[in-house]
Amino acid sequence: MATLQMLVSFVVVLGILILVHELGHFFMARLAGVGVERFSIGFGPVLWRVRGKETEYCVSAIPMGGYVKMMGDDENPLEGGKGVAIDPAKAFNTKPLIARFLIVFAGPAMNFILAAVIAALMFMLVGRPVAPAEIGRVTDGGPAAQAGLKTGERLVAVDGKPIQYWEDLARVVQSTGGRALSVAVRGPSGERTVTLTPAPAKRKDLFGDEQSVWEIGATPYVPAAIGDTVSGDPADAAGLKPNDVVTAIDGQPVLSWDELADKIHQRAEQPTRLEVKRGGETVAVTVTPKKGKIPGPDGKETEVGLIGIRPSGAVTFVRSNPITSLWDGLVWSVDVTAKTAIGLYKIVVGQLDRSNIGGPIQIAKTAGEQARQGIVSLALFTAVISINLFLLNLLPVPMLDGGHLLFFAFEAVLGRPLSVRKREVAQQVGFALLMLLMVFAFYNDFKRIGLF
Repeated sequence: MATLQMLVSFVVVLGILILVHELGHFFMARLAGVGVERFSIGFGPVLWRVRGKETEYCVSAIPMGGYVKMMGDDENPLEGGKGVAIDPAKAFNTKPLIARFLIVFAGPAMNFILAAVIAALMFMLVGRPVAPAEIGRVTDGGPAAQAGLKTGERLVAVDGKPIQYWEDLARVVQSTGGRALSVAVRGPSGERTVTLTPAPAKRKDLFGDEQSVWEIGATPYVPAAIGDTVSGDPADAAGLKPNDVVTAIDGQPVLSWDELADKIHQRAEQPTRLEVKRGGETVAVTVTPKKGKIPGPDGKETEVGLIGIRPSGAVTFVRSNPITSLWDGLVWSVDVTAKTAIGLYKIVVGQLDRSNIGGPIQIAKTAGEQARQGIVSLALFTAVISINLFLLNLLPVPMLDGGHLLFFAFEAVLGRPLSVRKREVAQQVGFALLMLLMVFAFYNDFKRIGLF
C-alpha cells in the first residue's frame, strides 16, 4: 500500500506540474496567434490521443515531461508536421521576437504561478502555522534566564503591545538593535513584567552561512508529544504511538520536546526508560536509541542517539482573507524561489554537497511521505517542486526553455537569429549535459536507497 501510495502521489504531482507548464506554452501560443499541432503530456509512443479542430491532444508513454508542437517552429515555417503547407500567420518563427519570448517563458512562469496559488489556497483554507508565544527551552545564562523566564510561561505583551505568536516576538527582537524590552509574562503564579535585553549572536542559516542576529536565549514551547514514528526505528519497535506524551526519562521529568530530544541524543545505544501518558493512563516503555547524525550548531554533523519520532507540534493555524492570502502566497513563493536559487548556485560551485541533487525516485519517495502526512503537506510539496521546475527550466541550457530564451537574447543583440548550425550544436551539447545530470540524479537516488 505504501508503494502504491508513493506511485500515485508521484504521478499526480508530476502530472499536475507538467500539465500546468505545457498549458502555459499552449495558451500563450494561441493568444499570439500561433497554431498548435500537438499538445502532449509525456514523451515517446502515444498511449491515448484525441483530435481537436486544429490540435492533437495526447498522453505519451514516458511521463518525464511534455511538449507543445507549434506550427512553423522548425526551420521551414511554412511547412507543417507532414509537409503540409500552413498559414504563415500561424507560424511560430514568423512571429515577432517578443511574442516568441513570451510563448517560451509562459511555461516556467505558470509553474511559479501554480506555486503561489497553492500556497495562497493553503493560507486561506488551512492557515499558516504559528507557534504561541510560550517559552520552551531556556538557555543557561542567556537573556531569558537572566530575566527569570521559565519553560511554560507565556509572553503576552512587549513594550505594552500585545503579542500572540512567537513570530511576533521574533520580529520585535530582531528590530530592537539590542534595546532592553519591557515584557509582560503570564505564568502559574500570575502575570508580571520583566526586562528582557536581547544579546547579539551568530547563527547559521539554511545553507550554513553565518548571520548576525539578536536572540533572547529561549525557544518556543513544543510539548513532548509524539506526532508519528518512523517505521522500523527504535520507537516503533518499542511500541510508541502517535499522540503519546513523554513525561519522564529514567525518572527525570520532561517538560518539553527540546528536553526530550536532548536526553535521547545523549543516550545512543543505551536502554532508556520512558514514562508515557497514553490517553488516561501512564505506561512505561523501554527504548534503545540508535546512533545517527544530525547537524550541530556549527553546521557540522554530530553523532547522537535517535529513536525515530517526530513532534506533534504546538502550532496554531491562522487563516487569512483571500487578498491577504494571495499576497502571502506570492511572498512565500518568492522566498522559496530565492532560497532554491541560492541552493542551486552553491551546489554548482561546490559549497553544498552534490548528493543533494535528487531525481524521480527521490521525488516519488518524498511525495509518498508527504501524502501520508496529509493533503496539505502534499500540496506544499507540489508547490516547492513547481518552483524547482520554474528555476531549472530557466537555466540557459539548450533543450530547456532557458536555452531558447538565450537564443532570443542573442537574436535581439545581433538583429538576426543564430545560424542553424550553431543552434544544432548547442542543442546537442545541451542534450548531453541534461543526460549527464539525469544519470547523476539517478545515481544519487540509487545510492540513497542502498543500491550503490
